[in-house]
Amino acid sequence: MGVITKKIKGTEDVLPKDSYRWQFVEDVMRKESAAYGFKEIRTPVFEHTELFARGVGQTTDVVQKEMYTFDTKGGESVTLRPEGTAGAARAVLEHGLVNDSLPIKASYFVSCYRYEKPQAGRLREFHQFGLECYGTQSPVADAELICAAQSIFDRLGIKQLRLEINSIGCPTCRAEYHKALKGYFGGCKDELCDTCNSRLEKNPMRILDCKSPVCSKIAGGAPKITDYLCDECKEHFASVQKYLDAAGVEYTVNPTIVRGLDYYTKTVFEFVTDFIGAQGTVCGGGRYDGLIEELGGKHLPSLGFAMGIERLLMLMDKQGIEIPKPSTCDLYVAVMGESASLKSFEIIKAVRSCGLIAETDVVGRGLRAQMKYADKIGAKFSMVLGDNEIEQGKAVIKNMSSGEQTEIVLDDTFAEKFMVLQLADVDSFKL
Repeated sequence: MGVITKKIKGTEDVLPKDSYRWQFVEDVMRKESAAYGFKEIRTPVFEHTELFARGVGQTTDVVQKEMYTFDTKGGESVTLRPEGTAGAARAVLEHGLVNDSLPIKASYFVSCYRYEKPQAGRLREFHQFGLECYGTQSPVADAELICAAQSIFDRLGIKQLRLEINSIGCPTCRAEYHKALKGYFGGCKDELCDTCNSRLEKNPMRILDCKSPVCSKIAGGAPKITDYLCDECKEHFASVQKYLDAAGVEYTVNPTIVRGLDYYTKTVFEFVTDFIGAQGTVCGGGRYDGLIEELGGKHLPSLGFAMGIERLLMLMDKQGIEIPKPSTCDLYVAVMGESASLKSFEIIKAVRSCGLIAETDVVGRGLRAQMKYADKIGAKFSMVLGDNEIEQGKAVIKNMSSGEQTEIVLDDTFAEKFMVLQLADVDSFKL
C-alpha cells in the first residue's frame, strides 16, 4: 500500500536529523534579541482578513494575489497570516500594551503562508523571525533595530551581506512623490502590466516593486523618493545613518527600496546576498508609524524587521558555515532479560535527572543489535546489564571512543558517579 498523501507543494518537512540546525539558529536569535531587550510574543496563525487588507495594504501583491483566505462555518472571512507584523500590532492594540511603559519590544517566530510559485528560497509555507518596536519615533531605534539584525548575522558567522537602506518618507512628502510617479508612469501606461495600471492611481509606489521585467525596466528610470523627502524625513534619515556610522555598520543608500507592504514609512532596509540566487533578501524591515492608527488605535510610531529562516539556513549552507552537531547519547544501557530491563529503566531515569542523555532498548533487540544501535546514535558510553551484573551489584561501562572500560557500582549514587566518569578526561577511572 502506498503513502496516502504527500506534502503539499510549496511546503517542506523538517526531519529529526535536521531540526538541530533550526534550533541552533533560533537559539542565537533568542539570545541576541534578549540582549537588545526584546521579549517573545505569540499570535494566532490566522486572523480576520480585514487585518491584512488594511494593515498590509489592498494594493500589495500579498493581498491581491498571495493570501490564503477562506470563510469559516460561521461566515467569517479569515486568512492564514502572510507575515508577522500585522498580527503582532493587532495584539499590542487589543491587549492595551500601548498603556505600558514605552517602547514595547517584541520578538516572534511565525509560520507564514503565501500562494506563489515555489522556487529556491520561496515557499508557500515559510518561517520568519522578527523584531517589533512600538512607541518610539527616534532614529536611534531605527539604528538599534538594524544593529540587532547585524548582530544575529555576525553570531551566525554569515559574511558578504549587503545592508541597503532608504527612506520612503511620510504621508506628507510621499503625496508629492506620488504625483511625480503618476506623471512618469502615466506616459508608459500601454507598456505596464494590468496590475501596475490598476496601481497607478491608487498607489504608484507599488509599481516600483513589480516583478515583471518590462515594468522593472520602466521603473528603473522613475523619480527617486530621496529627491522628494520633507525636511523632517531628511533629518530622520540622516540621523539613522549617523548612528549606524557610530556603530561601525556598513551600508549603502539604495533609493529604489520601497518594500512590498504598504504600512512602511520613512526608514526601510534590506540585508541582501548574492549567494542564493534571485531570492537574495534574507532580512527586510523598516518603520511603520501609521500602522497602529490604521488598525484603529492612536498614533504610535513603530518599526520592525523579519528574516526568513529557510533562506538564512540556505545561505549558511552556501557559505559553508558549519552548525554544531547536537549532543549525542551520553549513556546507552543494553539489557538482557526483564530484570535487567527494569533496572536499566531505573538507571537511565536517574542519569537523565542529572541533565545527561541516556537511552535503553525499547524495541526488543538482541544484545548485538543493541550495541550496533548504540554505535549508530553516537553513544559516548555503553553498559551491558544482565542477571550477573544485577546479582553482583556492579557493571562495566565502556568508553565507545577509546574502548576503555570502567567498573561501576549499581547503587543509589550511580548517576553521580557516572557524571564524574563522563566528565573525567583520563584514560581510566576506577570507582
